[in-house]
Amino acid sequence: MKLEIVDNITSLEDAMVLLVDESLELPSELPADLSSELMSYMKGLKDKASYKGKIGEINYGTIKVKNDYLNIAILGLGNNDTFSTIKLQNGLADIFRSLKTKCSKSILIMARLITQYMDSSRKRTVLMSESLIMADYEFSEYKSDFEAKQVEHIYLLGDFEKGALEEGVILGESNKIARHLINLPANKLTPLHLAELVKSYGNINGFEVILKNKSEIEALEMNAFLEVAKGSSQPPVLIIMKYTGNPGSDHRLGYVGKGLTYDSGGLSIKPTSGMVTMKDDMGGAAAVIGAMIAISKLNLKVNVTAVIAACENMISGASYKPGDIISSMAKKSIFIGNTDAEGRLTLVDAVHYIVEKEDVSAVIDVATLTGAAIHCLGHDATCAISNNDDYYEVVSKSFAKANEHVWRLPIFDEYKALLKHHEADLTNTAGSPGTITAGLFIGEFVQDKPWVHLDIAGTAFTDKQVGIYTKGGTGVAVRPLYYVAKKFAAK
Repeated sequence: MKLEIVDNITSLEDAMVLLVDESLELPSELPADLSSELMSYMKGLKDKASYKGKIGEINYGTIKVKNDYLNIAILGLGNNDTFSTIKLQNGLADIFRSLKTKCSKSILIMARLITQYMDSSRKRTVLMSESLIMADYEFSEYKSDFEAKQVEHIYLLGDFEKGALEEGVILGESNKIARHLINLPANKLTPLHLAELVKSYGNINGFEVILKNKSEIEALEMNAFLEVAKGSSQPPVLIIMKYTGNPGSDHRLGYVGKGLTYDSGGLSIKPTSGMVTMKDDMGGAAAVIGAMIAISKLNLKVNVTAVIAACENMISGASYKPGDIISSMAKKSIFIGNTDAEGRLTLVDAVHYIVEKEDVSAVIDVATLTGAAIHCLGHDATCAISNNDDYYEVVSKSFAKANEHVWRLPIFDEYKALLKHHEADLTNTAGSPGTITAGLFIGEFVQDKPWVHLDIAGTAFTDKQVGIYTKGGTGVAVRPLYYVAKKFAAK
């Protein structure tokens, strides 16, 4: 699908989208024949009081222009008090999918009015373009009777920035790659296959990928990671991605993504209902992969290393057990209270690796870590924990730029005390508040680096279509991680 910015209407497309506010006034640049038909249509809506132009409000219709019929969709922007970029994004996505279903091949979006509500041409260009790209996705790879419908061209009419169009498109495409990885079933996306895909992404987009096999992981003494992996017939893989966009700088960001391509819970087995969607337990890995693709494709002048400890948590005679005491790469001993608290075990070795071996300046880890995160903030916001106010502020603002919600949870000494165990240095089941103690467990391995932990258990997957997201993986955190890197990029 191609997006293009235009300055005027040269021809009518299969469908037209019109952005209006509560005044319901039409743009002045309409051709006479189109203007008269739209004026008549809008007058009908006003007379019936059936459409008010409230933010996110949509009206679908058809008008006759000359000898042809034109599908139209009207999207409300509300007013200065009610305007919302999130509702605008979701409305655009809903309209796109509706017009796509109607087999529209080309769509004209008349959006000049948006300048009254978003004064940055760059921001509105990125928002419009990424929203449309993200809406153009559905997971259909394994449906034999699926007939794809394709929108070929979208024309954006308004005050937009052509240089920002590429950024929006790439951010949207990178988000879709992350979503697709999450949606792939675990019998297809094994740790090794994930590693092979990352290798191909690096070759295509220009970042280095290093893959370490089981014997190399053993040589690194990443014992916590290996304990989780040993119950599966699928071998673990340590995936390292390196992008060096500013070789003259010593500053390097470190991203760590949880890479459990499937989590049965191990011997602390989940019920069937809790296992069905556990292909999404590599949502953190998908986020850092998508971010690395965007960072490299847009040539940010920044250095970033991302690490994924990819494995499965399965059941066999070799599985680690509740009551075990295991070691870690950092030589800290860990009491296993529950084998379904496995993600934090893989993450602490990955975090220790990225700090010790890659010499990163700051760390962000992203993980579908705790069900408790859903009880904290539901499915609309990501939970965060941090040891550094300034670094968290960068992350928080990056989430806001991406129209994603994040909320920082508190750290108290009383919570840290819960991590201790009388038989080992730490326990992997420190108890309530579970989202905080799980995050703090990872924090025990970041040393003195600025660090932010993102628990995306509630936001990585949706069981229904919502605006820019179709059912399945959401690709949450891809765009915020990109914006963090952009904040540190040399000008």
